[in-house]
Amino acid sequence: MANENTLPLYDKIWLKYTFSRVMDSFTLFFLLLLLGYRIFYDRNYSIPCVLAMLCESWFTFTWILTMNTKWSPVRTITHLDRLMLRVSESELPALDLFVTTADPVLEPPIITVNTVLSLLALDYPANKLACYVSDDACSVLTFYALVEATKFAKLWVPFCKKYNVQIRAPFRYFLDEDDDSNRKEFPEFHQDWLRMKEEYCYLKGKIENAAQNSIPLVEEFAIFSNTDKKNHSAIIKVIWKNKENLEDGLPHLIYISREKMPQHPHQYKAGAMNVLTRVSGLMTNAPFILNLDCDMHVNNPKIALHAMCILLDSKGEKEVAFVQCPQQFYDGLKDDPFGNQLVTLFLYVGGGYGGLQGILYAGTNCFHRRKVIYGLSPDNDIQIGKKNGGVINEMEEIFGTSKSFLESATYALEGKILNLNYNLCNSLEDATKVASCRFEQDTAWGKQVGWLYGSTSEDVLTGLNIHIKGWRSELCSPDPIAFKGCSPQDNIINMIQQKRWASGMFDILVSNNNPILGFFYGKLQFRQALGYFWILSWALRSVPEICYASLPAYCILTNSTFLPQLWLHASLFVNYNISTLSEGLKTGLSIRTWWNNQRMIRITTMSAWFYGFLAIILKRLRISEPVFEITKKNESSSYDGRFSFNESPIFLPSTTILFVQLMALFTSLFGWEPRVRNGLGYGYGEVICSAYLVACYWPFLKGLFGIGNHGIPLSTIFKSTMLSLLFVYLCKLSIIV
Repeated sequence: MANENTLPLYDKIWLKYTFSRVMDSFTLFFLLLLLGYRIFYDRNYSIPCVLAMLCESWFTFTWILTMNTKWSPVRTITHLDRLMLRVSESELPALDLFVTTADPVLEPPIITVNTVLSLLALDYPANKLACYVSDDACSVLTFYALVEATKFAKLWVPFCKKYNVQIRAPFRYFLDEDDDSNRKEFPEFHQDWLRMKEEYCYLKGKIENAAQNSIPLVEEFAIFSNTDKKNHSAIIKVIWKNKENLEDGLPHLIYISREKMPQHPHQYKAGAMNVLTRVSGLMTNAPFILNLDCDMHVNNPKIALHAMCILLDSKGEKEVAFVQCPQQFYDGLKDDPFGNQLVTLFLYVGGGYGGLQGILYAGTNCFHRRKVIYGLSPDNDIQIGKKNGGVINEMEEIFGTSKSFLESATYALEGKILNLNYNLCNSLEDATKVASCRFEQDTAWGKQVGWLYGSTSEDVLTGLNIHIKGWRSELCSPDPIAFKGCSPQDNIINMIQQKRWASGMFDILVSNNNPILGFFYGKLQFRQALGYFWILSWALRSVPEICYASLPAYCILTNSTFLPQLWLHASLFVNYNISTLSEGLKTGLSIRTWWNNQRMIRITTMSAWFYGFLAIILKRLRISEPVFEITKKNESSSYDGRFSFNESPIFLPSTTILFVQLMALFTSLFGWEPRVRNGLGYGYGEVICSAYLVACYWPFLKGLFGIGNHGIPLSTIFKSTMLSLLFVYLCKLSIIV
């Protein structure tokens, strides 16, 4: 029997999704067969056939990328028992917790408070934890909410640990009525439960009252006087300090609002994360960092221990840079009408990345090594600050001129531990300096170290840079799931989010940071590079998809065809849908949910991703810059799953595609198509394709007759009508030519 101390702290189980592999292979086979027929046998060189061949070539290429990503799925299993045998609680490494928020209206402070409370109650020694909250709105309401939450935390954290509470975000915990029997059976628990609920309701009421009435700017709140969201000095407040250094006490809680000035770009979330990194480096300098969005609360209180199984493993310690946990949501609508639950994506694609160089960094729910964030590569054994002044000068060029921070960065890079009894308040002056706008000037922050700048998808860019250096990453998905958050509650929010993702990732693809260069000039593995190319090309996919979606209508209106062998397209369509349906059913999704996901893929690709594509084209032409839009978070779901619309141009492509297909179907129904001039006319295939697209855009068809927010605005309908008529005119013109 192997010695317990030599056994790995985690294992990777290689999964065999045989049916999925077979179906994916058949899909590729049909795609190649279709291309082969067009190239070698089809002599039709008409506009629709040539365009169809180009689009199908792209679809084949992206399907190869998809198969590459999904082909070698793994599941990671952690061994907490082995970890606790090898490391005592007092020997566990320190962990800094980062929470980011940027707008108290779109991201209500009560949501941030619940995330912070769940972090403070982690099953981890409290004297090894420090929670840093970044408030990019410089909101006195957020600060007030955190101050009041600390008072509640002194009761909440002991309650959670005494009764081993599973869900430690109170707003979710008190929705669960499953422990009614426990409350009746154990009177002491029942009394404590009632007290906690009463205290939480009191806390929530105080925060809601403060939101409706102005908070007096006196005493500790006076620093918020005369502050502006986009123009203010750095504010750093130690809300709570674990003075006694108690393992079962309350972790440190620090509020940070970095300096902002109109003439200095603040680099959105990436800039906030870099400030958190520097400030925490001065105060606690934990070797590991967990970053969460403000709406992602802890669902598994032992998740930090699960992550340490990977990060402290003898192999993982040398190879693994970060541990990513999947995103799941507590407020998902029934049947996922907006296709944003991402369950199948994380299981099949996320697991597939795990079999390559590692899962991508998703921007939240992620444990990082601090030394990796500071730019260290796996084989870089550096000795900083020990040789001569030249090395120190080089450090200043990379990390900035703060001597205190240079010292903490040296400790982190060399793997040394900063004394956690360090007086947090004594470091406030230095912390304020590293949180200033000018500190990053002429340094490597955002370029070589920290979270990288240059894309609205700073998470993917930062993770890609880490993988290019040769590091690996792991997906950690324990049972129960590690974190749960707030999902986009309507299609408008979903479109905004998808557009931001698509534009940010396409920006990376057309920059010097693209994965192909990472493979040739870095240490990015070939299949990992293809995996990155698959996700970074989301925006690029919109162009061939829109072109292909226009072909059925074009062929009906011109009485031509782009389906030379209907059985090939039918076989491909049926095989692909059986494959995706089986994957959905295996993950526990309903058939309705599967259909909603398929429908939203079409809608999202040809609208949000298309505008993401246009945004980067305009950026590269130096016409305009992409805007980082914050999406609204809600404590509870009050939406019914119906589509909402506004006058945003993001709805224009979808409405236009719907109109074009309807015109084509009416043309076919009433026999208004012109005579066949050369070759074959359209057939059932084109009509079925148009009808399928109308089914995909059914919510938009209902929106034509909806009222209020559920109706498409007249301005959008008018613009789409004009574009549709232009399309019909061009079709007629192509017949004449």
